Amino acid sequence: MRFPLALTAKIALHIVKHKIKRTPRFAMVLQLEPLHTCNLTCTGCGRIREYSTSLKDMMPLEDCLESANDCDAPMVSICGGEPLIYPEIEKLVVGLRDQGRIIYICTNGVFMRKKMRDYLASVYDEAWEPKLKLLHTESLIDEKDLVFIRSGKPSKSKVIAPSEWLYWNVHVDGLEYTHDLIVEREGVFKECVAAIRMAKIIGYQVATNTTVYKETDVSEIEDMFAYLSSLEVDGHTISPGYDYDAAKKDMVKRLGKQPEDFFMTRQMTREKFARIQEWGEKFTIFGTPVYQEFLSGKRELRCSAWAIPTRNIQGWKAPCYLMTDGHYNGYQEMLDKVDWDRYGVVNGFARDSRCENCMVHCGYDPSGALGVDAEFGDTWKNVRYNFGPKPQPYHEGAEVQAFNGCSINKGHLAGARQAVNEPLESVITGEQERAASFSSKGTSDVVL
Repeated sequence: MRFPLALTAKIALHIVKHKIKRTPRFAMVLQLEPLHTCNLTCTGCGRIREYSTSLKDMMPLEDCLESANDCDAPMVSICGGEPLIYPEIEKLVVGLRDQGRIIYICTNGVFMRKKMRDYLASVYDEAWEPKLKLLHTESLIDEKDLVFIRSGKPSKSKVIAPSEWLYWNVHVDGLEYTHDLIVEREGVFKECVAAIRMAKIIGYQVATNTTVYKETDVSEIEDMFAYLSSLEVDGHTISPGYDYDAAKKDMVKRLGKQPEDFFMTRQMTREKFARIQEWGEKFTIFGTPVYQEFLSGKRELRCSAWAIPTRNIQGWKAPCYLMTDGHYNGYQEMLDKVDWDRYGVVNGFARDSRCENCMVHCGYDPSGALGVDAEFGDTWKNVRYNFGPKPQPYHEGAEVQAFNGCSINKGHLAGARQAVNEPLESVITGEQERAASFSSKGTSDVVL
């Protein structure tokens, strides 16, 4: 199976329950943003600009947990911002797990290894020594880490532990050069790969999420999937880049770039994703085959943004994760007050001009799962895809030249480094030290 049986059954029962009750709209996944503070300024992300006046604000833990109860989605995606900056992230994960939720921690990967070292210290005994030796041999932990882990300081209640209900969901937008360019910092791809490798050795489930942009080379996406499969990543989410307002404003004002040079139209998306069904057979791509048909231009779907609602520091964000026409105090209030017929694309016509080029996962994948615009055989397609055999790790992917950027001195800052004669290793070390410093400080000390 592509998704563990217990998790698949939980989601299926949730859908069946609401279908029997004839619930017109209900939540499938909660996008929970406990904060918008981030240690990166990714090109194409408008969160920092959209919520610039509240970047240091955070949702209380109680509000986060109550939000999950409010919409009662079986799955919660903890995002942001960078959720590992949230001071109570461990308690949030434990609280959601106690509620019986499937949990995705959507992270850029920079602070993952620190959180996993905390876990190892909380459970350490001599039985862990072989794995610690492997982690040390692969330079995933150092001598200081070994001393810390063997000290056994963190308590088990204050760590993020492996679980069949938990996924690290790591942001990876391509191979090294492309990914570091999009996140606007060199060395991040290298850290992501190290974190993924460490997580799999310890026993975590790991997924990745990827956004495809106009200049993204399709062959690179296939190479990325092959490489990640060789690391035995458990699954992938992929979605086209969309020119929503906040991202466009950030691109123009902060970077001086034109959005049309970066984001894709619907036709471009269909061209880029023409082979996504082939990728889905070879690699463990999460989501429905119906959504894959939509991306490749083989059918149309209506948007179901209400099925993946967003809750953040200002309330329930409407109408969707990327567009903001207001915030509401409760999920049901949002469902009742938003005129959902104003949004989306129907029969090729954009009801709202901002929706014209949107084909993103959070709006359209639930349509495939819930039977919106259903065609004969859709249910069987979904069952066969999700309950069929999971693609095996593609070990040949290890041959992909994934480190094609700063690791070989060809990163996007290579020219600048050469101009000042700055060694590559000092840049990487400096970035790692800055990340460690960022993680150890409170958000009030963060330079945004």
